Amino acid sequence: MDHFQLLNGIMHCEDVPLPTIAAAVGTPVYVYSTATMRRHARIFREALADLADPLIAYAVKANPNAAVLATLAREGLGADVVSGGEYQRAIAAGIAPSRIVFSGVGKTAAEMALALEGGLYQFNLESLAEAEMLSDVATALGKVAPVGFRINPDVDANTHAKITTGAAHNKFGVPIAEALAAYEQARALSGLAIQAVTVHIGSQLTDLAPLRRAFEKVGALIGELRAAGHDIQVADLGGGLGVPYDPALPVPPLPAAYGKMVAEVTRDWGVRLVFEPGRLIVANAGVLLTEVIRVKPGALDPFVIVDAAMNDLMRPSLYDAWHGIEAVAPKGANMVANVVGPVCESGDTFATGRPIDQVEAGDLLVFRTAGAYGATMASTYNSRPLTPEVVVDGDKWAVVRERRSIEAMMREEKMPEWLRASA
Repeated sequence: MDHFQLLNGIMHCEDVPLPTIAAAVGTPVYVYSTATMRRHARIFREALADLADPLIAYAVKANPNAAVLATLAREGLGADVVSGGEYQRAIAAGIAPSRIVFSGVGKTAAEMALALEGGLYQFNLESLAEAEMLSDVATALGKVAPVGFRINPDVDANTHAKITTGAAHNKFGVPIAEALAAYEQARALSGLAIQAVTVHIGSQLTDLAPLRRAFEKVGALIGELRAAGHDIQVADLGGGLGVPYDPALPVPPLPAAYGKMVAEVTRDWGVRLVFEPGRLIVANAGVLLTEVIRVKPGALDPFVIVDAAMNDLMRPSLYDAWHGIEAVAPKGANMVANVVGPVCESGDTFATGRPIDQVEAGDLLVFRTAGAYGATMASTYNSRPLTPEVVVDGDKWAVVRERRSIEAMMREEKMPEWLRASA
């Protein structure tokens, strides 16, 4: 459930009519529902109620907006970060360092030092080379870094090829066959406190079976590591549970079913469990609000050209992703159309031959389920300003990222001295 509903024929975000936001801020604009974020955080927490003191570390990469992070911090969520910038955002939003997990395959020495000096729950290491670098950094700072290796269990997540992360050919983690050796070598490194095993096999998973297989492999590995003398106290099970985008596809498992499966598989592990949900918390909490520029005839179906583009919402172009498209003020009639943006790429297409509400120039549309991997992946391609973001809480709303003007973007560019005279 989300909090984008038709009231008196007009779509609202909670108690705020979307046309009110469009008139004040312009389009395209991302709109987030605070009530939806809170609800999803609580549902996930309730799904894990049978577990002892789990750490829910929200995956900041899904949506790093400061207002989103502050909302989730108030719900008691920690943070899973994959860069120094995300670490700084989490700290600034009020997330305690003791609830921050630092993941990512390419951590730099500077990022390691930043987190060591600021504090964190643990580093999720992706290779022995990374462990060696972290050892050097921690030793130089006189710190001890709590760590666990991310294990690649070679489990096919049955998701899109670009968001699978736990198969043997993926760049992430230490192959499970090499895990014991990696832990043995890391034990000899100074400045490291080995405490965890971590795993994450992909994003937008719609089946619990691959997760169960991966977790069972992790459980067996924990037993082997303990037998070898490693004091494993933490298991980070990652995130990846999918959300419904396309109503024609099977509904992903509910958090309650996921929580039940996890409780069954990990019953005898004797560890603290860490989870990294991202999309599950924020995807349905956001929409991309856009205006129809014009409707253009097409060879088969008309083109509905909107002012949002692939630079604002990359998922359809990048992943062939499906987003629900709805009129803000539906007229009660339908049409079949190709919904496209103004960017000069054929890939700037949101839907092809899609049945949608009948629209014309000036009408408002929303792209649903856009709160995750939307604004955070946006760019300024075609010199288009970054999309602003708005957060709604009941009948209150606020712009939490301004639309950056072209003038401001140009001021950030520096003209070489030899070109100034002719510019």
